[in-house]
Amino acid sequence: MSPPRALDAPPRRTSPAWLRRAAVASLVVNIAIVVTGGVVRLTGSGLGCPTWPRCTEESFRPHGAMTIHTAIEFGNRMVTFLIAAVAIATLVAVWRSSRRDLRLPAVVLAVGVPAQAALGGVTVLTGLNPWTVSMHLVVSMVMICVAVLLVRSVVVGSPADRAEPLVAADAVVAPTVGTVVERLSVAVFVVGWAVLYLGTVVTGSGPHAGDADAPRNGLDPRSVSQLHTDAVFLLLGLLVAVVVAVRSLDRTLEVVRAARILLVVVLAQGTVGFVQYFTDLPVVLVAIHLLGAALFAAAMTWLLLAARDRTVPSRSAAPSPL
Repeated sequence: MSPPRALDAPPRRTSPAWLRRAAVASLVVNIAIVVTGGVVRLTGSGLGCPTWPRCTEESFRPHGAMTIHTAIEFGNRMVTFLIAAVAIATLVAVWRSSRRDLRLPAVVLAVGVPAQAALGGVTVLTGLNPWTVSMHLVVSMVMICVAVLLVRSVVVGSPADRAEPLVAADAVVAPTVGTVVERLSVAVFVVGWAVLYLGTVVTGSGPHAGDADAPRNGLDPRSVSQLHTDAVFLLLGLLVAVVVAVRSLDRTLEVVRAARILLVVVLAQGTVGFVQYFTDLPVVLVAIHLLGAALFAAAMTWLLLAARDRTVPSRSAAPSPL
């Protein structure tokens, strides 16, 4: 008589610690590619590999005498494989967890890697067309925003997870902040995206084309820089309004911290932007400004998510409509 068959062990789930590591790694590598891509452009290495997907007509990797421009461009392409590895590892970790709310952002991050690679190929094949280069950076910023959504969902937890223990007969679903703060945070996010895009347009009109023969967008650098600055001042005013409103309404600590961090990033970015403009766009400052843009995209996304979060407090604890 054979021994009784053992029950199948439950599938191993990804631990919360590994989920956090994977999410943070996704955010870090997507910020890193913005910086490395900026180095390619700022060093004039955009056509160091003159074709795509191969580096040369004969090979996927450079052969013979490799110039510094070729090494920089090829190195940036290799970073894409690192991002792909992190995206796949994150997708696997999320799929093996019980967090179904994390699946969509993980899939977007994974699909975004080949999409970005293809867009980068179009950028090279069009001889670094400034509008294509601009869209390449915009997509990177979108990836950063999605990565922030993933990180915050892992760190803070889904609204349903946090609300479940609080559900009661007198419970109501309500935002963690008042309507004014929530709407202001949306306005900050919308204007923030306008600032980011106008920044890419300014870059497309300036001297750092990525290659000596790359075209420019034909716009007046002074005029588009002024438009970009006006949008920054509007953003700063909205952000100050958020900070004041959050403080006066005494809402969640997370929103207060997110607003303060974003305000610091905006002030730092503005300072770097003004200095680089009046010092003829030195490469180091432009690279710092690119890093700041990536951090700005991350910070404004965190503020939006925190302000639009939903909990299930008791009716007496629900925030006021203000």
